Amino acid sequence: MFKWLSLITGIFYIVLGIVVILYKFFIIILEPNVAYPLGGLLIAYGIFRIVRAIVGIKNDN
Repeated sequence: MFKWLSLITGIFYIVLGIVVILYKFFIIILEPNVAYPLGGLLIAYGIFRIVRAIVGIKNDN
């Protein structure tokens, strides 16, 4: 169950990263030189969570 929740959380982080890049907003209005790296970092962390969840799900089977 935790691995599936981690997969959903990873998707959420990717969506949040895209929103930060497009709207330049994360709790406060962000400058573009802050929004792009923050959005990229959120997307990278989301991908990491998804990959880790998929590897964990495959190892369970």
